[in-house]
Amino acid sequence: MKPNFHEMSLKELRVYVLAHQDDNEAFYAYMDKSKTEGNWVTMPPLNSMDDFDHYPEFIDKIRKNGEGRV
Repeated sequence: MKPNFHEMSLKELRVYVLAHQDDNEAFYAYMDKSKTEGNWVTMPPLNSMDDFDHYPEFIDKIRKNGEGRV
């Protein structure tokens, strides 16, 4: 029996998706929850790696979200 993805936190869903990589339903639930929680950073497409220098808020967000990940 699958867990209720809508009741899981984003972190719990992430752990589940990583453990069950063939479960498309869980993946889509994770993506939907990611979008609704508003922790996405949008920026125009990069033309080169040097373009990251122009988006310090994006780099800060990646660093912040990367801390303490499972």
